[in-house]
Amino acid sequence: MKITVIGAGAIGGNLALKLSGAGHDVQVADARGPESVPAHVLESGARAVALDAAVQDRDVIILSIPFDRVPELAGLFTSVPEETVVIDTSNYYPHLNGRIEEVENGQVESVRNAERLGRPVVKAWNAALAETQRSKGLPAGTPGRIAIPVAADSDGARRVAMRLVDDTGFDPYDAGVLADSWRQQPMGPAYCTELTLDELGPALAAAGRHKDALVRDSMPERFAALGDTFTHEDVVEMNRAAHR
Repeated sequence: MKITVIGAGAIGGNLALKLSGAGHDVQVADARGPESVPAHVLESGARAVALDAAVQDRDVIILSIPFDRVPELAGLFTSVPEETVVIDTSNYYPHLNGRIEEVENGQVESVRNAERLGRPVVKAWNAALAETQRSKGLPAGTPGRIAIPVAADSDGARRVAMRLVDDTGFDPYDAGVLADSWRQQPMGPAYCTELTLDELGPALAAAGRHKDALVRDSMPERFAALGDTFTHEDVVEMNRAAHR
């Protein structure tokens, strides 16, 4: 597939590296220009391109930028064909993004982004830590393979994203329509807890919007309690413990 990843940070850079390594034609764009894309992101064959050219003639566009910046890209999509699949990997954290009234009043995060972009989006790769995505991908069929939820209103777009999740080393889980994607947002039982395909469904079902938002908003204090030398495994365990 012809894929563009917008954003070359921890998540976007990892996706560009993994998807180009899986044989896809991958471009990477950053708002600061092609020269700002780290060299290691391009090691598997991805190419750095200018943002204004990044969305032309692409099968899939992956948005891996901060949640509050997604609406700023709406102008880029005015000439993008409807059949191009747009995937949103962002997460809303008030202490990082500032409080956004629509979300605070109950609008689902990626539903808001879809409305602001003026086109449908798929929600994927948001519910796994960057280090999980970087180092814990496994071949399909491997016992204990971590699963990642994928939500979209279009069955076809969801299938495309699920195939790409598989290509990055994780079992894709059909999480239904975009309106239900709040179940995979911070800080529900399915969020960044490294669950298998069998475990992920019950975790999504156990999500609770009010409860999960309270856990999300307590994250600065939870991280502070870990001290200065916490590991990736400590973070995963902290996320799991919040729902025991």
